[in-house]
Amino acid sequence: MPRLRLPPDMSESTTIPALPSAGHEHTRPAGPSVFKMTASVIKKDLLIEWRGRARVNSTLFFAILTLLLFSFAMGPQSALLAKVAGGFFWLALLLSSVMSLSESMRIESDNDALEGLKLLPVSPVALFVGKAIVNTLYLFALAMVLLPMVAAVYGVSFSMGVAPLALVMFLGSAAISAPGTLYAAIAVQARARDVLLPMLLFPVVVPALLGAVKSTGLIIEGDPMGQLGGWITLLVAFCVSYWVLCTLLFGRVIED
Repeated sequence: MPRLRLPPDMSESTTIPALPSAGHEHTRPAGPSVFKMTASVIKKDLLIEWRGRARVNSTLFFAILTLLLFSFAMGPQSALLAKVAGGFFWLALLLSSVMSLSESMRIESDNDALEGLKLLPVSPVALFVGKAIVNTLYLFALAMVLLPMVAAVYGVSFSMGVAPLALVMFLGSAAISAPGTLYAAIAVQARARDVLLPMLLFPVVVPALLGAVKSTGLIIEGDPMGQLGGWITLLVAFCVSYWVLCTLLFGRVIED
């Protein structure tokens, strides 16, 4: 039987590396975590807002104009203006949020940016949470800017301080932003998106808006019966429900 000849540069003592077996599994590098992806989405949206500022200017002007029109409609009765200040404040913020939320998803639909995000390893949960957090911060900042105007135009003084009012405004902004981000993703795919978004959003946020209006009214006029805690608890409950449900549904929305 002829012997197998080795090449000149290979001796019999040369060690030949073993080939990987068929069952050997190669470990793949782990992708970015949900927290890192969420932080990237937040950073991207904040950078877009800082460079453009178109949404800031238009929304702020619309909110101020809405508050002034409401005050003109009620007339010069200072007692009545102070009584309805909380409701008009949240109504102006809700109407302004439609413009803000619609613009936040429009920048994703332009030039198929949302399709590009789908090709990247970005979780729908991270995409929704990131955009909803940015919308919440934007509405909260808008509410804080409108607060001195409400005090001046409607002649109100916050008897319980600004701290509980800031908490109510943050919870109310979060309650509007979560379903608003979800419905904006639905409406942006339709032709009549400017009409569809308020039709979907307004009926859903009515319970949370009621809690925000009642809490704001108690902070302005005083809370002798101790009702503020119950209304804030109701607002927190609806806010948590909105965020959980919308986070679970957002993946189906953008896939469709």
